[in-house]
Amino acid sequence: MTPLEVTRHYFEKAARVLDYDKRTKIMLWTPAREVKVEITIETDKGEIGTFIGYRVQHDNARGPMKGGLRYHPSVDPDEVGSLASLMTWKTAVVNIPFGGAKGGVACDPRQLSKRELEMITRKLVDGLHDVIGPTVDIPAPDVNTDSQVMAWIMDQYAKYKGFEPAVVTGKPVDLHGSLGREAATGRGVIMALVELLKSQSRPIEGATIAVQGFGNVGAHAAQFAMEHGARVIAVSDQDGAVSAPQGIDIGALRAHVAEKGSVAGYPDADAMIRDEVLTIDCDVLIPAALGDAITTDNMKDIRARIIVEGANGPISAEADEYLAKQDVQILPDIYANAGGVTVSYFEWVQNIQQFHWSEEQVNKALQQHMTNGFHDMMKYREQYKIDFRTGAFALALERVRSATMKRGIL
Repeated sequence: MTPLEVTRHYFEKAARVLDYDKRTKIMLWTPAREVKVEITIETDKGEIGTFIGYRVQHDNARGPMKGGLRYHPSVDPDEVGSLASLMTWKTAVVNIPFGGAKGGVACDPRQLSKRELEMITRKLVDGLHDVIGPTVDIPAPDVNTDSQVMAWIMDQYAKYKGFEPAVVTGKPVDLHGSLGREAATGRGVIMALVELLKSQSRPIEGATIAVQGFGNVGAHAAQFAMEHGARVIAVSDQDGAVSAPQGIDIGALRAHVAEKGSVAGYPDADAMIRDEVLTIDCDVLIPAALGDAITTDNMKDIRARIIVEGANGPISAEADEYLAKQDVQILPDIYANAGGVTVSYFEWVQNIQQFHWSEEQVNKALQQHMTNGFHDMMKYREQYKIDFRTGAFALALERVRSATMKRGIL
């Protein structure tokens, strides 16, 4: 299945549980707007570089649309459309007043200079400035984009609309960003895990954890897991993987990555085949890289009993069905990695009010949303006797449907 087909599969599954008619499903599924932008720049070599940017705005029934912006060769309308839909459901699960959107540019940032990336970003804003904004659609960092990219977006947007820092979130803290935003997604992943274990009267202390992907989400999730007393026994990134049965010192590993650029070669752990991180014997697996990490090719080798989706769509639909039958508990992406968009909401609120929160305030509010989201999801799971993912989708669909009806659209 394509990413869009996978998301549609989960959507239809929840819609059947809720007994939605065809009209309701069409209304909830169809994107509000799809935009394609041609980006042309002069490269550092003096040549003409052309790239395609996308922005899919899925739904705004519950508030302005919100979603990341990624720079990656795999970016295409199908992927962006799937992720935009997921953002609608994600914001609804944790009950923040946003709808869903997603965007990206089909490019390989590793082959581009900082100047070229800045030009691409500014040209993208030139093409999108009329359809984004603090009350319309608010981009944020995603794969291969960061606070610097968000600062460029804010600056370029200001040339058209004036000073509007709330047009994007994930900005540098000293440029109207929020404390706690960088770590928010990884922190939320561990908050989700703690809530699940707490519901089973189990502590996180001593749990063995494997993390696939050691970017922003994976590194922070591993750090917070270790701080909670768990043992992170395996970590991978795109260039390698390491393991240590006694647990890896995540602070030391992050320092190694900052110096060397990869977990590969970390001296205080054993090297391992990268993909074996997914199948290592552990209590909890956190896939925090790109989508389709767990498929029919490796689903039967998964030994973790709990999977917390730090990435978007890391498990194929077929693998998800299989693992559910094996009683593997999966905390789905639309809940588990919602910490980032939740703190993005807090940043947006601070920008609108022109009033900064302390990091303690941010983390306390994030904890409240993650806790409430878990219990709201559990109510649907228990009421309909369904898995976590279907419960999360059912909760989200009902919130969006209710908002749509009350606005008088039906």
